Amino acid sequence: MVKYFENSTLFQFSWDQVASGYWKRYPNPHSSHVLSEDTVFRELRGHKLYTKRLLTKTNRVPKWGERFISSRTVKIVEESIVDPKEKVLVTYTRNIGYVRVMSIVEKVTYRVSEENVNWTLATRSAWIDSQVFGFGRAIQAFGLERFRKNCHKMVGGFNYVLRNMFPGTSSSQDDSNLQPPSTMKETFKDTAKKASELAKSKTGPIYASCQPNQT
Repeated sequence: MVKYFENSTLFQFSWDQVASGYWKRYPNPHSSHVLSEDTVFRELRGHKLYTKRLLTKTNRVPKWGERFISSRTVKIVEESIVDPKEKVLVTYTRNIGYVRVMSIVEKVTYRVSEENVNWTLATRSAWIDSQVFGFGRAIQAFGLERFRKNCHKMVGGFNYVLRNMFPGTSSSQDDSNLQPPSTMKETFKDTAKKASELAKSKTGPIYASCQPNQT
C-alpha cells in the first residue's frame, strides 16, 4: 500500500504571474537542494505548451538508508502542460533511479482561485511507494515526511521569486518560517496501489505522442 499526500496552497499572485514565475523558481534561498535544471523537450501543440525537464537534487538519506541508496544526488523528471486559454498549468514529476527503494510521483495543478481571480490555487497530490521487503513502510513514512517538508520549502521559495519578479503585487505572505501562505489541507492515508500506478501512467506516456519521429 502506498502513502498518499494531498495539499492546496493559495498564492496571492495572478495565474499569469505564477505561470511565468514557474520557470524561474530556481535559484532561491530555499532551494539549495536543487543543483541543476535542464529543458530536454518543449513543443507547442495548438495553444498548449508541453515541456519536459530534468532536475538534479541532493539526496540526503538517514544512516539506515545508506544500505539501500549510495548516491548523494537524485534525478527528477518534470513534465508540464500550460494551457493559457483555460489558465491551467499542470505539472507531473517523478524520480528516476532507485525507484524500487522509493518512488515519488507528484501532480500539481495551478488554476485561477475561485476566492479571488487575482490569486492562484495550487492543488498537489503525491504517491510515495517502496518495494523494499521488510523496510517498505519505514521508507514510505520517511519519504512522506521529507516530501511534506520540501513542499513547505517550495512554497517559501516560489513566493520569494514571485515577490521579486512582481514587486508591485505586494502581499502579506511571509515565508520566513517556510510555512504555506494559506490554509493548507493535508491528508495522509494508505490507498490502493493502483492509484500509484495510475499516477505513474499519467506521467510516463504523456509525451510519447509528442516526440519527433527518428529518421
